[in-house]
Amino acid sequence: QVQLVESGGGLVQAGGSLRLSCAASRSIFSMGWYRQAPGKQRELVATITSGGSTNYGDSVKGRFTISRDNAKNTVYLQMNSLKPEDTAVYYCRVVTTTGGYNYWGHGTQVTVSS
Repeated sequence: QVQLVESGGGLVQAGGSLRLSCAASRSIFSMGWYRQAPGKQRELVATITSGGSTNYGDSVKGRFTISRDNAKNTVYLQMNSLKPEDTAVYYCRVVTTTGGYNYWGHGTQVTVSS
């Protein structure tokens, strides 16, 4: 079992920035963020492996940056130039090194006002 602690969501004006963080209770292979807006499917925001390989959703490329601190088992999502369409619940997702099991966080709300 893996416990995840997410933080950093909130309300920000368009053009502003927020940073999300997600701390895992043990070593993780892949860490990432997904988001779900009302009435829409959950979508990829960004992922990063323990080796530092990253993958971004098309809508956030150039604006969001994912990073991780392996010593702290923590992943960060720096979100810049936020737009109202970035408003969603953001979920941390991890894949364990052993067994490849998926775990999801409870989600943190990000609201961008116009």
